[in-house]
Amino acid sequence: MDIIVLKPGTSEEDIRRIIKKLEGRGLKANISTGTERTVIGVIGDTSKIAEEEEDAIRVMPGVEDVMRILKPYKLASRDFKAEDSTFNVRGKVVGGKKIQVIAGPCAVENKTMLMTIAEKVKNAGASFLRGGAFKPRTSPYSFQGLGEEALQYLADAREKTGLPIVTELMDPRDIEVILKYTDIIQIGARNMQNFRLLLEVGTCDKPVVLKRGLSATIKEWLMAAEYIMSKGNQNVILCERGIRTFETATRNTLDLSAVPLLKQRTHLPVIVDPSHGVGKWDLVAPMSKAAVAVGADGLMIEVHTNPEEAMSDGEQSLKPDAFQKLMEELKPIAAAVGRDI
Repeated sequence: MDIIVLKPGTSEEDIRRIIKKLEGRGLKANISTGTERTVIGVIGDTSKIAEEEEDAIRVMPGVEDVMRILKPYKLASRDFKAEDSTFNVRGKVVGGKKIQVIAGPCAVENKTMLMTIAEKVKNAGASFLRGGAFKPRTSPYSFQGLGEEALQYLADAREKTGLPIVTELMDPRDIEVILKYTDIIQIGARNMQNFRLLLEVGTCDKPVVLKRGLSATIKEWLMAAEYIMSKGNQNVILCERGIRTFETATRNTLDLSAVPLLKQRTHLPVIVDPSHGVGKWDLVAPMSKAAVAVGADGLMIEVHTNPEEAMSDGEQSLKPDAFQKLMEELKPIAAAVGRDI
């Protein structure tokens, strides 16, 4: 018993009775209201529910059907919610017809640089500004970010341009300062299975970009999303950013087949990060176009005014002029698949 489908017009009192019944068995309820039906997702170990108890719930007032699903990711599954999930971030709808573009530097290096990039990506048509304040680096001796100083610069850039900001959270101890400034929390690839961190952001009211782990399967990725959703935060955005394979010609192998596959299995928005996916600036544009063509709900693209002097990921960053050119070239592709950009 994983999903309880309610009859149209079921009263709040009947719903409360069902929830109380579930809680009495140590389970939790997550309610999803769709255009035609309201369903209750049952959270917890449902294997301990006997057939007789399931039948007892099936005959409760307001219950139309009780279903068991085989997928371990319940809340993220289309079995739980058939319609695509959308949510509003400062007036910008993620998961809707418009393809949202998140652009900016890998790391916030100084205020002047960030302000310049923010204005240029805004003028080119970007929807969100990205920038790292706390940077996870392979080497402990590499630039690790400016911390709260960078977050303040991002907030200043938002005030000047109107672009909502996306920045990465690495440590649960930083969650309060991140929430103070950001509009969307990013969980990086290296933290995709940091379950303590996922549970923490699950209690927040900010949307979460969840990047695919370096070697994560689709199932593992969706289970990571389930951790966040199980704590009440349903606004999860899945971000394909390339996986580690035997190929060394590119930084990672960008798995664009994951986009249509995820669209079949989950109602969550799916975006693509071609910058990390390929690691080479001259491959970012063609992979961005391909991502739009296969149905991505958004793109995350690194932009820097002086990539050769960037403190991180300069090789994969577009210059502002190249980013503006790409945004123009994406428009007919988006139109061809019934989207706007």
